[in-house]
Amino acid sequence: MAGEGTSGMFQLQQTVGTVLCCMCGVPITPNNVNMCVKCLRSQVDITEGLQKHVIIYHCPECNSYLQPPKTWIKAQLESKELLTFCIKRLKNLNKVHLSHAEFIWTEPHSKRIKVKLRVKKEVFHNTILEQEYVVEYVQQEHMCESCSRVQANPDQWVASVQLRQHVAHRRTFYFLEQVILKHDAAVRAIKIKQMHEGIDFFFGNRSHAVKFVEFVGSVVPIRSRHDKQLVSHDPKSNNYNYKYTFSVEISPICREDLICLPPKVAISSGNLGPLVLCVKVSNSLMLLDPFTLRHSYLDANQYWRAPFKPLLSSRQLVEYVILDIEPAVGGMSHNGTKYALADAQVARVSDFGKNDQIFNVRTHLGHLLAPGDNALGYDLYGANNNDLELDKHKGFSLPDAVLVKKSYEEKRQKRRGKARSWKLKNLEMEVDNPSKGRTDIDKRNMEYEKFLEDLEEDPEMRFNVSLYRNKDYQPSEVTSMADGEDLPSVPLEEMLADLALSDEEEDVNDDIMGE
Repeated sequence: MAGEGTSGMFQLQQTVGTVLCCMCGVPITPNNVNMCVKCLRSQVDITEGLQKHVIIYHCPECNSYLQPPKTWIKAQLESKELLTFCIKRLKNLNKVHLSHAEFIWTEPHSKRIKVKLRVKKEVFHNTILEQEYVVEYVQQEHMCESCSRVQANPDQWVASVQLRQHVAHRRTFYFLEQVILKHDAAVRAIKIKQMHEGIDFFFGNRSHAVKFVEFVGSVVPIRSRHDKQLVSHDPKSNNYNYKYTFSVEISPICREDLICLPPKVAISSGNLGPLVLCVKVSNSLMLLDPFTLRHSYLDANQYWRAPFKPLLSSRQLVEYVILDIEPAVGGMSHNGTKYALADAQVARVSDFGKNDQIFNVRTHLGHLLAPGDNALGYDLYGANNNDLELDKHKGFSLPDAVLVKKSYEEKRQKRRGKARSWKLKNLEMEVDNPSKGRTDIDKRNMEYEKFLEDLEEDPEMRFNVSLYRNKDYQPSEVTSMADGEDLPSVPLEEMLADLALSDEEEDVNDDIMGE
């Protein structure tokens, strides 16, 4: 028994013997061919018969690649789409098993794309050999059919989309431009032209225009109609060539507009209002009663069945000072934004030093405002309203003022004219009859500045916009002081890095490729 216990304490260690490679004599672990990896690769080349050089056709205008026979695929350099396209262009790749593929960095202007492939193949019985090799793709510039037609005749479009909004500002189009850029909705557009009350988009295919109209309808409430005009007719082949025009009208109701709802609309919305604020615009309008915190949504079909115009727009906002504010009973939360009813005593900033006019108003901004703050609102006490919808609501009296949002004008004065830490991209647009008047340029710049301020104040609005870090931004002492006073700003995590490889980033990429 003792002997058995003693023998149980010892374990036999099995050692794997080595053999000499039959080619070079190096000790190796035994395998089916008794050859080391170097000698095996010298005797067998599994990449033999696989393509090492491939010619691909690239359209420099729309940055697409030809997938024979006639399909053009859009792909950026070193993207997954381009890597998939390059692998599919290789012949006889089905004879081996592809285990890995990656780009090798090349100069962007060299017209060369290099891809490193790692393949496996069984060369002898139960012997699998893995090998890497590089495929070089040579780009040859060749314009696709649509770009060739555009180069031959820039006006040779097939379908145009005319976006229009009959309002006195372009803030809707500034927002729409950013959403289009984020989703590449106008990537098929041949030409984009800025008009007086909107933007025209020209396409080489009717289906592209239809898809673009559907996209715009998912962003803002619209109504559209289309017409076609016969351009040419070939009686022998019975072919007809048309030009299509899509007229798209965007609802004139914008965010922060004050609206007096028609009686039918107010009743269909659950006796809302009749005085409401438009607090959000998407494919539907979100209307909020600032005195009761009730809200309702109107989609495009509901709006265009009984269209109405705003009573006052954001260009008519007046600045007020909050003298005193007390919470009122009630409060609600929707879309992550909490409104709280409050009773406030306010005075117009323009009245200071002239009179002692004070207004008692109810507001939905009780969660934001405090005594001493400034707020922007509509002055109904001194406004001359001739809206016909007001006369239809018998017994309804207008309040003295309707507050819309908190004002940061005084704090922004310190930063005005300074660069922001973020920037936006813009569509390449031609301008129809560009105005040379200084007044019109100042008006456009002021509207664009208001749009940028709206982006800073509203996180929901930034959700559909791509903001990029401004590399040229250098914070100054004045900017830092202004930012420290609870001034709305864009968090760093919401900014995207603009694609531009620096020397350090290139070194990092080279190290990754080397690994």
